[in-house]
Amino acid sequence: MTKNYLKFRSRVVVIVSMMVLAWIGLSMRLFQIQILDGSKYREQGSRQAQAQIPIPAVRGNIYDRNNKPLTRNIIKYSFATYPNKIGNPKMLANIMSNHFGRSPDYYNQKLTRNKTFTYLERNMNRDDCKEFLDELPEGLIVERDSHRFYPNGNIGAQLIGYTDPDNRGLTGLEQKFDHYLTGTAGWVVRQLSGKGKALPNNRFPTKTPLDGSNIQLTIDLDYQVVLHEELRRRIDETSAISAMGILMNPQTGAILAMATIPDFDANYPAKFPMETHKTRVLTDQFEPGSTFKFVAAAAALKYDLVNLDEEFFCENGQYTFAGEVVNDHEDYGLLTFPQIIENSSNVGMIKIAERIGSNRLYRTCRDFGFGMPTHINFAGESSGTLRRLENWSGFSIASVTMGQEVAVTTIQLAMAYSAIANGGFLMKPRLVSQIVNNNGKSIYREEPEVLRKISEPGVMKNLTAMLIRVVDKGTGTSARIPGWSIAGKTGTAEKFIDGEYSTSKYISNFAGFFPAENPQIVGIIVLNEPRYGSHWGGIGAAPIFRRVINRIINMDDSIQILKDKYKNTEELLLMVDAHRNEPDKTDMFPKKLSTRAVYTQITQNENAVPDVRGMSLLQAKVVLRQFGYQTKFNGSGQVFWQSPKPGTILVAGSICTIGLQ
Repeated sequence: MTKNYLKFRSRVVVIVSMMVLAWIGLSMRLFQIQILDGSKYREQGSRQAQAQIPIPAVRGNIYDRNNKPLTRNIIKYSFATYPNKIGNPKMLANIMSNHFGRSPDYYNQKLTRNKTFTYLERNMNRDDCKEFLDELPEGLIVERDSHRFYPNGNIGAQLIGYTDPDNRGLTGLEQKFDHYLTGTAGWVVRQLSGKGKALPNNRFPTKTPLDGSNIQLTIDLDYQVVLHEELRRRIDETSAISAMGILMNPQTGAILAMATIPDFDANYPAKFPMETHKTRVLTDQFEPGSTFKFVAAAAALKYDLVNLDEEFFCENGQYTFAGEVVNDHEDYGLLTFPQIIENSSNVGMIKIAERIGSNRLYRTCRDFGFGMPTHINFAGESSGTLRRLENWSGFSIASVTMGQEVAVTTIQLAMAYSAIANGGFLMKPRLVSQIVNNNGKSIYREEPEVLRKISEPGVMKNLTAMLIRVVDKGTGTSARIPGWSIAGKTGTAEKFIDGEYSTSKYISNFAGFFPAENPQIVGIIVLNEPRYGSHWGGIGAAPIFRRVINRIINMDDSIQILKDKYKNTEELLLMVDAHRNEPDKTDMFPKKLSTRAVYTQITQNENAVPDVRGMSLLQAKVVLRQFGYQTKFNGSGQVFWQSPKPGTILVAGSICTIGLQ
C-alpha cells in the first residue's frame, strides 16, 4: 500500500464518519421536532398560517326622552401596510395618489421607511374611499373603526360628555356609563395567505361582539335647545360672564333640560378651555339671596307660627338685628306675610325668622336638601354649604333667612322648589330613564323616588299662593306670561369675594314653576355677574324664565292646565278677575285672559266661536278644539285676528283661521 492510498483512505474514513455523525444528528433533531416537540411546532405553524382578527363592538348611543339621538357612531376607515412586503412600492404610491389626491412622493416616503408597519391614510369617511374599498390593492390592510359624533354640537355637551380616540368615555354621561356603552369586542380566526393576507370563507372559530347598550335620558332635546339659546341670548344682553339653568318635572324628579354657558363643542373638546367642560348646574355653589326666603316661609307655615293676614311693621326699610343693620330696597311699613314674600322684604322676613328660631330654620333647610348631595346619578356634584347649627353666630338666623351664609347648587334649588310644586315631597333628581341592551331588553331603570316628605300639602298650597303673588304683582313680574299662572321668587345676591361682600358683582337668579295649579315644569335660572342694572333677579334672570317657558308652551301641546282644577278654588277665580281687569298694554289685542278665564268662558257660551285674540297659539288651539273646531294659523306670537269673528255660530268640525303676530 502506498502512502497516497493510506492518505486517501483516511480522508474517506473521516468524511464518511462526519456524514454518519451528521445523519445521526439530523435524525435526532428530526425525532425531537416531529416526536418530542411535534405538538409545539404544529401549533406554531398553525398560528403563522392563521390570525385572530378582533371585531370591535359598536358603542351604545344616548337618546333623549323622545328617542332623538344625542350621540352617533360614524365608521372611519384607515389603510396600512407592511412596507417590506410590498413588491412594487412605487405602483402602490401612484394608486393611493390617484384615489386620495396626495402626491405620490408622500406615500413613497412612508413606503421606503425602514418600518414593519405604517399607516398610509387614517380616519377616512366611507364616501371618500368607497371605490377604493371595492378594488383594494394587494398588501394593503383595512382597519374599520367606530368614532363618536355629537350631532347637536354644543347642546348638552357638558352633560353628555365625550370620548377619547379609543372610544372610551372621558367626561359626563359618556364616562359615568362607559361600562354600559362600551360593549364587548369579538374576534374571528382567519387563514393567511403566503403574503399574510386574510383569506375569506374559512370555517375557523369566531366570537360575535356584543354591542354596547343604549341609554335613554329624561332630557327633552327641544327643551334643552330652548334653554341653551335663551341663556346665551341673555348673556349677550346683560354682559354676564356666565349663566346656567335647569328644567325639572316636579312630580317625578325628571330633569328635562340642563345647560351652562359658556359651553363647548363635544366634537372638538380640545379647542375649548377646560372650564367650559364643567357641568356647573351640579358643581358650582352660590349664595342664592332672596330665592332662599321660601325656606323660612315654609317653616313659619309648617309650625303654624304666623297667620296669613298678620301684619308686620317693616321699620320703614331699616332694622337693627344682633348688632347689624338690615336694609330693604324700599321703605316698607306694615306688610302682611304674603306681602312680605311678594315684595321680598328683608326686614319682614327677619322678624318672621325670630319666631321660627335657629333650630327650626336649620331643620327646614336640611329637610329641603340643602348642605347635602342630591345623589343624582352623575359624577362630581357639590353638596353646597350649610354650616352646622353650633357654628352659627347671633346674626346667622337673619343671614340664612336672606340667603346668605349658605351656598346652594342650581339642582338643589330645583329639588326644593319641586317640593313646593308637588305638595311637599322631596324627589330624587333623575337623568336616566332606562338603559336598553343590544337585545332590546331594559337592564336598568331610574324610577321616581321620594326622598322624604317635608310638610303637608296645605302648607305648600299657601306657599304657592304667595309665590304666585310675587310673579303677578311683586318683584317677579318680568316672569309673567299672560294667560298662565306662574309661581316664582327672585333673588339678588352680592358675591362673597376675598372675605367680604362685593358692591359691584352679583348673582341674579329666579326660581319658579308653572302652571301654578298643575305644576309640570320647575325652572331655575342663574346669571353670574350681569352688568349693573340687570343684576336684580327680577330684571336679569326672570326674563329668561319667561322666554323659555313661553317657547315651550308654543311648541308642546302637552302643556296645559287641567280644567277641573279651577272650579272650586276661590283664590284662583279672584286671580282670573284680576287678569280680566288688567289693562292691555299694546292696545292691539283684547284683554289677556288666563287659561282659567278661558275655560270659564267656554262653559258660558258653548254654541258660538270663542274670542281667542290675545292668546298664544297653544291656548287658542286648546279652546277651539274644546268647541269642536279645527284650527289653521299663520305667523307666530299671539293671536291678532281670527276668522270667523267671535260669536259666529258654526257647525262642529268647521275650520277657524287665526293670524299670529
